[in-house]
Amino acid sequence: MSRAAVSPMLVRLAAEKATGALLRDHGTLYLVDGRVVHAESPAAPGVDVLLTTGGRLPREGWDEAVDRAGAHRAVGRFLVDSGRLHDGELEICHLGAVFDAAFFALSPTSGPTRFRYGVGHWFGTVRPVSAEAVERETVRRRELLDAVWPYAAVDTAPVVPRPASPGQTVGARQRVLLAAADGERTPAELARLLGRPAFHTLLDVRRLAAAGLVETPLAPEPAPPPQAFLPALPVADPDIALLRRLRDALEAHL
Repeated sequence: MSRAAVSPMLVRLAAEKATGALLRDHGTLYLVDGRVVHAESPAAPGVDVLLTTGGRLPREGWDEAVDRAGAHRAVGRFLVDSGRLHDGELEICHLGAVFDAAFFALSPTSGPTRFRYGVGHWFGTVRPVSAEAVERETVRRRELLDAVWPYAAVDTAPVVPRPASPGQTVGARQRVLLAAADGERTPAELARLLGRPAFHTLLDVRRLAAAGLVETPLAPEPAPPPQAFLPALPVADPDIALLRRLRDALEAHL
């Protein structure tokens, strides 16, 4: 049995070879001829953060590229032509940012999905990716997170470290993450602080949760059934007059 599409609209736009911006609650995907050329999400650091915070590019170098090439939708090309980045490293960084943002942009939502034809992104095209590849990678990442720790509450809660057990070891990457966790920063905020992709930060946090090295938020308690709020009645049949008085009293205080 075939798997349902993450975004049926994205599949349709790919088949149409559409060009424009697919806007969703958690981010935007930019398409050229039906292929994804860029993605951004408030939940994921942009390619600028990955390059500058990661130490590969000075902030002033990024700002100059945006100032000089943004209006021409050629920031990526400018970074290479000016010698600031090599083709390969720009491609790897940009693809990582695209898949990272797309993962969040394509997360389940109840809000509207819209497409604005002809809209492009100022960064420009580096390496187009098929919509099928983006959907496939999004599903793979969801399954990986759930396989590591199937409780998504840790994804948005502040990361609060817990002491390691005697003899328990932590990898270097996770040690850096724990050192930056001050009990207030969420995984998304830590990703920006460290210049790391947000998905990989979530994955590290879930691994730490599975190892008992970060606090795990409790699931909210289920609300009691409506009848629990009613006064106990001495007989099986409801006292209609009492219920009406209760209703009137509640309405009088609204």
